This record gives sequence, C-alpha cells and structure tokens, in this order.
Amino acid sequence: MTGDLTDRTVVVAGAGGVGGRAVCAALTAAGAHVVAVGSRAESLTDVDASETAVVDLADPAAVTAWAAELRERRPSIDGLLHLVGGWRGGSDPDDFEWLERRVLTTLRVVSRELRDDLSTSSAGRLAIVSSASVAQPKWGMANYVTLKSAAETWVQALASGWRTKGTPTAAVTFVVGALDEPGTVDNLAAACAALWSVEHDQLNGALVEVATEI
Repeated sequence: MTGDLTDRTVVVAGAGGVGGRAVCAALTAAGAHVVAVGSRAESLTDVDASETAVVDLADPAAVTAWAAELRERRPSIDGLLHLVGGWRGGSDPDDFEWLERRVLTTLRVVSRELRDDLSTSSAGRLAIVSSASVAQPKWGMANYVTLKSAAETWVQALASGWRTKGTPTAAVTFVVGALDEPGTVDNLAAACAALWSVEHDQLNGALVEVATEI
C-alpha cells in the first residue's frame, strides 16, 4: 500500500542505479516530487523524476550548497532515500577507502545536512539499503559488511534522536540479499513508496527485510 505522496519532496541519492531508477519511478507514480541525485549526469539520463542534480554527496560544502538551493524551491523536504552503493570484496585498505566514501560518507554527509528538514516535515522519512550479509559476516567481504554495519548504526542513531524529540519522523533500514535476485528491485521500490502509508512510530528504527519475489 502506498500513501498519498502528492507534492511531497523526496530526495533519492544514488538515483542512477538499477534500484534508484525503480524507486524514483514508484515515487513519481505515487505523486511525489522526486529529486534524483547522482554523481554523474549521464547516470541520471531518463530517470523518472521531477528534477535531477549532480552532486558529490561525500563533499559537505557541495551538499550544503545544493541543499540551500533546493530549500528555496521546495521548503519542505519529506524524504531521503540513500541508495548510493558499490561493491568490492575482501579486506584491502584501498578497497575499504573506496567503499567508505560511497557506503558511509555519503550517508553521513547528506543525512546530517537534511536531518533538520526531515524533522520539521509532517512525515519525514529516511531509508537506506543494507545487506543480509551483515548478519553473517565473512572474511571475503570484510570491508563491505563492516561499512554496511556502520551505516545501519548511523541510521539507528538518527532513529533514536527522532524518537527522543518526538517528531513524526522515521529512519528505516531495508535489508536485501542482492538487488539482482528476482523481484528484489520491484519490492524495494514498492517498500520505499509505502513508507508514508505507515505511522512513524511503527517504522522508526525498523530493519525491514525485502522479499526476493513478488
């Protein structure tokens, strides 16, 4: 079930990927004003969104400038869906640095910037996509699961802050096996669009497993 998203502003970070495109399409179909954000203009071609933006989400100054401009046009920012991804296996330090920038730093920077906006929305929602492998970490993906676990912890901290403030805001972690498994992308898109159909106190801090088949 999808709530009424008419005129709600939802930022989709990592909109150019397979999951991001599906999520943008589902939100647009539900009536949201979707702001599709990516690191490269070519990745955002033909994304189903109200507007697109090329922003380095790991750069605090760039994110602050972009957010200030967005607020001038869209005073209420109602959602942030962080779908910035990347995959490298193993435990190599260079791979850790590469993953950290994408998986964790982009989340920290953009969520810090938009945290107050989501707090003041009548139904602020933040969501990330994590991996089922976090619950069963293996050495062959040590870097990846460590950073995904850190991202989950960051979201729980956000959820705790909103719970303490008593705002109608929710931070959610969607847990998937792999986006290329049958049905996962479609179910993720549907789950993201449904975030506004559930009361915030039922969502805030939740880890939601996304089914692999429709």
